[in-house]
This record gives sequence, C-alpha cells and structure tokens, in this order.
Amino acid sequence: MTTRPLFELQHITQVFGGRERFTALQDVQLSLQEGEFVLLVGPSGSGKSTLLRVLTGLLPPTEGQVLYRGTPFRGVNPHTTLVFQTFALFPWLTVQQNVEVAIKARGVPPEQRSARATELLDRVGLDGFESAYPRELSGGMRQKVGFARAMAVEPELLCLDEPFSSLDVLSAEALRQELLELWSSGKIPTKAVLMVTHNIDEAVLLADRIVIMAKEPGRVVAELTVQLPHPRRSKKAAFLTLVDQVYATLAGQTLAAPVAVSAVPGEPGYIRGLPAITIHDLAGLLERLTEVPDHFVELYRLAEKLKMDTTQLLHLTDATTLLGFATVAEGDITLTPLGETFAEASILARKEMFASRLRRLPMFQWLLTLLKSSEKRELQWEVVITALEAEFAPEEAERQLATLVTWGRYAELLTYDDRTGVIALEAKEA
Repeated sequence: MTTRPLFELQHITQVFGGRERFTALQDVQLSLQEGEFVLLVGPSGSGKSTLLRVLTGLLPPTEGQVLYRGTPFRGVNPHTTLVFQTFALFPWLTVQQNVEVAIKARGVPPEQRSARATELLDRVGLDGFESAYPRELSGGMRQKVGFARAMAVEPELLCLDEPFSSLDVLSAEALRQELLELWSSGKIPTKAVLMVTHNIDEAVLLADRIVIMAKEPGRVVAELTVQLPHPRRSKKAAFLTLVDQVYATLAGQTLAAPVAVSAVPGEPGYIRGLPAITIHDLAGLLERLTEVPDHFVELYRLAEKLKMDTTQLLHLTDATTLLGFATVAEGDITLTPLGETFAEASILARKEMFASRLRRLPMFQWLLTLLKSSEKRELQWEVVITALEAEFAPEEAERQLATLVTWGRYAELLTYDDRTGVIALEAKEA
C-alpha cells in the first residue's frame, strides 16, 4: 500500500517581477516520503533554492499548492526548517545562545532551553564550545551550529541549501559524513531531508533519490533512485556509473530554451542565450581534450580532473557545442576537428576562428543588427539591456550582454568604453 507523502508540491509555478516577468519555477511536482534523503541538482538558475523556500513557506507560490500530510498548507510551515549555505549565526551570541534562540521561539522555558541546546551541541560534536562565539569557530564548526539550531525545532523535514559549498574540501567531506551518520543513526528528530547541491558526487554519496532540474524555466526533468548501500565508495564502478548518468541527464538539459528577441519591432526571432564562460577557460578545456586518447572523455572524469563544479563545467561544454568545437552525447564530450584546430592554433588564428564562429550565433547577429541600424554604429549599454530585459530577467540580461561584449571584444568585432558605457562595432566590422 502506498503511504501518503510527508510533503507534496502540486503544479508549483513561481513568477517574479512586474512588467519584466521571470519564471523561476514552472509546473513543478515533487513528493517527499518519510525516511527519504532527497537531493536536488541542476545548473544555477534552475530554481532549486526557490523551491526550498516555497516548500518551507517562506515564499508563497504564484500557482499551485504545498501539501503537508495530504492537507494544503499556507504560510511558514512549522514542520520544516532551512539551513542556508552561509552560516547565518548571530555573531554577538555564543554557540549555546545561537541554538537557544530557535528553542525560545517555540516558547520553551529558559531552564529547558539550556538543557536542550547542550544536548544538541553534544550530538553534533560541539560539546565544550558552548561559550564560544562564531568568530572563534572554523567554517565546519559554524555550520554544525547551524545544524544544531535547525534540529532544535524538531522539524519533520530538514531542508539544506548547499550547506557545504562555503567550506574547504576536507571540512565539507568530514561534515557530509557526520550528517549522514546523524541521519542514518536516527540521532536527529527529522523524518525526511531535502538538500540542494551542485556537487554530483555529493548527491550520489548521500541521496536515496536524486531530482534533476533544468532552467529557463526551472523544472524537474528526471528523478533517479539510488540503491547503493552505505557506506558508498566514490571509486566503485556502480558509484561512477550513476555519477555518469546524472551528468548525462544534466548535459542534455543545459541548452537554454530559445527566447524571442527582436532587433526590429514586430519581427521577433528566436534566439538562444549564451553561457557565461571566459575564453581562457574555453581554450583550456579544448587544450585538455587534445591530450586525451581519441579526444574523448566522460564529463564526470573531466570535472574531477579540472576541479570544476558542475555548473561551471556544463556552461563550458555548452559553449563548446554552441561554437562547434565539441559534441556532447550521453554524458561524454568529444572534440571536433574544428575544436582541435582551435586548440593548436596561434593566438591570432584563434581570434579569427572565434570571430567566424561568433558571427554565426543568432544572439550575436541580433546585436550586430541593432548596432548596424543605429546612426553611429554604437549604442549605450542601458539601451541594449532594455531590449534584452523584454525577454530575460534583469540579472540574466546583464549577464548575457556582458558575455556578448566580452566575446565580441576578444574576436575584435566590438569595442566597449566603460567610462561612457558605449558599445560599438570595430571599424572593419562597421
């Protein structure tokens, strides 16, 4: 018999903004059962953190509803708590007082608060640091205080928003294992855990189920059940196979959905946005691919070699396919003959090749059309931003134009004056 979900999101859509509306989540459906440790993965901008805020009641959804044990729930949900990637501790309070703040909010008497806080700090390994201030603690210890404070309200659902991303590698690894031990041993009063991460290895290491999201708009595109027994070993074949499967799914979803951006009023054209990467990183990736046999490598192995997070690597692979320098299929990236030529070319030859490929991109053609239709073959930055904001969220419009201008300057097709904010065509292009 199927049990009723602990929490359920039904057709959640979240839209921000007024005139320039931005859809952060679209028709998201997700259920969480008791006893589950679920990981949300996806590129930046896929709405993972927004989803946590909707689920905990910090953000009312534009459409859809949140169900707690089958009943629609509105407002801040007292059965959930959220741990942020930043430690969010009160610097003027001691470790003990930081934990007691959460207990006090539940109306617990002072003498019981103290005993409860001491017990929780002992569980997370901070016994002896009750009188310390946050500034005296390492990053990992501060995040443990965050865990203790979150558990103080005895939530049925513990939500974690990239809790290890601000820690160094060794501290993050140690804290992951400690969290897993607390969860599997039943030492935390939580019936389910929902965690956001960009780290695919972390997801496979911790999760019972991995929910994969895509962006523009944020949506769920796949769910993978992880049946590997604990403790999980990252070098085992079954572990690596699942990591490869997650990368393959993500790589197939990184292409931004085309948007209608019109250079001429009344004549919209559908244009794909550009990934925010640097030419230096692009060249470095292509050079690395020339060094591997057959110019072919699995994405998860490449992430490990380059020490890149998932989002950065997927943006880079997106750029290589967009420019025709590589192909990506089933989680593997393969260098094309054009990409090999670029990697082995001189500095000036690379510029010429990049300019040739850039001219083919619809987004750059759109900008060229705008500039060529202006009287002096130049436009103010804010004018172009206004045009982009008709289809992109303001922050994404800025990012798109910054990428366009950077790529155009490298290819010697555009100039930009930071003092005046003027974007112009190079003389030879004009």
